[in-house]
Order: sequence, then structure tokens, then C-alpha cells
Amino acid sequence: MNHTLRIRGIAETDWPRIAALETAAYVDLSLTEGEETLRSRARISAGTCFVLDLDGAIAGYVLALPYPPFRCPDLSRPERVVHHSANLHLHDLVVSAPLRRRGLGSRLVRHLSGVARARGFATTSLVAVAGKERFWQAHGYRAHPEAHLPPGYGADAVYMSAQVAAARPGEARRAV
Repeated sequence: MNHTLRIRGIAETDWPRIAALETAAYVDLSLTEGEETLRSRARISAGTCFVLDLDGAIAGYVLALPYPPFRCPDLSRPERVVHHSANLHLHDLVVSAPLRRRGLGSRLVRHLSGVARARGFATTSLVAVAGKERFWQAHGYRAHPEAHLPPGYGADAVYMSAQVAAARPGEARRAV
């Protein structure tokens, strides 16, 4: 059976499913933010937030927004400030549990890296939670254990960053 898989921008009708995926992924870790807080992050930078659409159903999502290096969103409150930064912070990447370990998370990471490169970001950052540091290391991120994280990310959370690869010949670069 052939499946249609595409990565696209977030539509208004996607939010209930995004919120459900977020809850399923993080409820056991006490990291859930809820739909309104997730929406606030996407409003900051809609062009760097995506869904993974599998046969017309949302199978995953990415929320990324410009944020100063070594800083990250506070999980306890909605985003209210637009940061003008050369760093793109990957706030959240979730793939539906039944579809994990099929390369879809890596596909979303590659897509976001291409968007970061095309938009002229110099670095990307994230906070690895739930023991996912090795996944991110495999994608070129390095840990910064000295970075201070807001409360709520969990004791094993690690701030990580990666350089954005240089644009390939013919690839447009534009600022956010």
C-alpha cells in the first residue's frame, strides 16, 4: 500500500491533533503545555513550524522559533515576545507513537535544517528531554550542560545546539 507523506505548514484545523500528540508524548514526563501555549509559539514564526501529514492525517509536528542562543521558552507560560536571533530554537518535535522508529523524526529534522539554512539562521538549538540526547547527537547537535534551563524541563534535560550547514549553490537565503 502506498502512503502519501508530506511536510506542510500548520493549518488552523491541525491544532486539536497537535495538542493531542503533545499530550500523548509528554504527559508521563509532566511536560505538557496545552494547545494555547503551543499556538503562541507557532504564532511567533509560522514559517518554521510544520506538520507531518500522512494520508491526510497529522502524524507529527515541529514547532521552532527564533530564540537567543542558550535560552529557551519557559514551559509554564505562552510566548509573547518575538526574538530576532540568528538561532532557530527547535522547541518541539513529535511523531505519533505508532510511527516512531521509521525515520520520520529524522526526516522532520532534515526538513527543518533546510528551512533554517534557507532563512539564514546560523545555528539551531533545542532542549533534549526523556533521554533523547543520543538522537540529537546523531543529527549533529552537541550538548551544553552549562546552559541554565527554566524549571519544568526535567532533571535530565540538556540544552544542545548545532551549526546550520552552509547553503548549497543555487539555494536562496532569506531572513525571517
